[in-house]
Amino acid sequence: PAPGAPTTAVDTVQLTLAQAEQRFVQGNLQLLAQRFNVTAAQAQILQARLWDNPVVSIEQNIHNPQTGRTFDVTRTGESIVQVQQLVAIAGRRRAAANVAQAAALVEQYNLQDLLRTLRFQLRTAYYDLYYKQRTLAVYDTEITSFQRIIPAYQQQYEKGNIAQKEVVRLKAFLFVLQNQRQQLFVDMAPNLSDLRVLTRDTSGAYLVPQVSLPRTRDLSLGPYAMQQLVDSAQVLRGDLLARTAYLQQQGNNLRYQHALGAPDLLVGYTYDRAGSYIQNYNALTLGVAVPVFNRNQGNIRTAEALIQGGKAQLGQARLVVQNEVQQNYQLVGLIDAQFREADRDTSPFDRIIGGIEQAYARRLIGLVEFLDYYQSYNDNLVQLNQLRASRMRAFEQLNAAVGRPVFRAE
Repeated sequence: PAPGAPTTAVDTVQLTLAQAEQRFVQGNLQLLAQRFNVTAAQAQILQARLWDNPVVSIEQNIHNPQTGRTFDVTRTGESIVQVQQLVAIAGRRRAAANVAQAAALVEQYNLQDLLRTLRFQLRTAYYDLYYKQRTLAVYDTEITSFQRIIPAYQQQYEKGNIAQKEVVRLKAFLFVLQNQRQQLFVDMAPNLSDLRVLTRDTSGAYLVPQVSLPRTRDLSLGPYAMQQLVDSAQVLRGDLLARTAYLQQQGNNLRYQHALGAPDLLVGYTYDRAGSYIQNYNALTLGVAVPVFNRNQGNIRTAEALIQGGKAQLGQARLVVQNEVQQNYQLVGLIDAQFREADRDTSPFDRIIGGIEQAYARRLIGLVEFLDYYQSYNDNLVQLNQLRASRMRAFEQLNAAVGRPVFRAE
């Protein structure tokens, strides 16, 4: 059975990271919602390019006093038909379309940044779950061993061959191991929940990550210099690209506000059957607002201020990204160095665990030495798995800071 698997009838599913990422990209609801935001923003480009609808109005006299007819639509009645069309002559539609296009680009980069953030959550939850399950396997081995030992020593106590305190100490140590295992299982639950939500898994299955330990050991900063990764982040990070697109959007908006300050032309046609100086009067109408008071000054100043604010925010964001990459690069270096200096070979403990049990059973070692060995064995493997998980999290934090998975173990 998988380490830490529930004792109830729950399916156990082995999951590779590639499978998890595929399910995540295809089914995650947050990504799906943001894709709809992109689609909605792209639809606004089409909307901005549309012409204003023409206005058609009809005027008909209600009562003709000369003929006594109501709603007289004959030649003797009065009817007026007008058609008017607003024509943008300062590039207003084109400017509005450019604003909408930049807004759609912002949403696309927001989707890219959301993908970066959620992928980081997915990958860290995956590796955290994997190493916690390895630690659970350590507890399972030790608990099984003590559950086998204690009944035998209980019998020895009942025969009067050993003191009761030994059995009590063994049971107490088993109780501590069971509590620590239970707490680790509780700590593991959020990782399982995150994986299920991010991959849209509704089966409730117990997920068991599959990781290649040799590939994780081979991970290193390698040929990547810090500045190289900083430069990559400046051109790859979705949040930076979104702010750049937002600045472009505000530049387009400034041009749009200038276009709104220029008056549009109103072109129309009028037909008057009997109300003019001649019968069947036809006329062309032209109208334009005279920009005396309102030249859209306030909105133009607002757009200019937003551009300056956007430049400041972009500069701040670039500084934050640079600091994130530098900080995480140094963190990876520190943890990776600690990992490579640590004694990762646990085979000496594994080889002699059986001998330790036999030595204790033959009374060649005492209870204190026996329990100290188990405690050392437990502490060594638990801390090693914590170090491995911290190292993988540090690499994933660096990947997220750069904006793409530069360091991969799968």
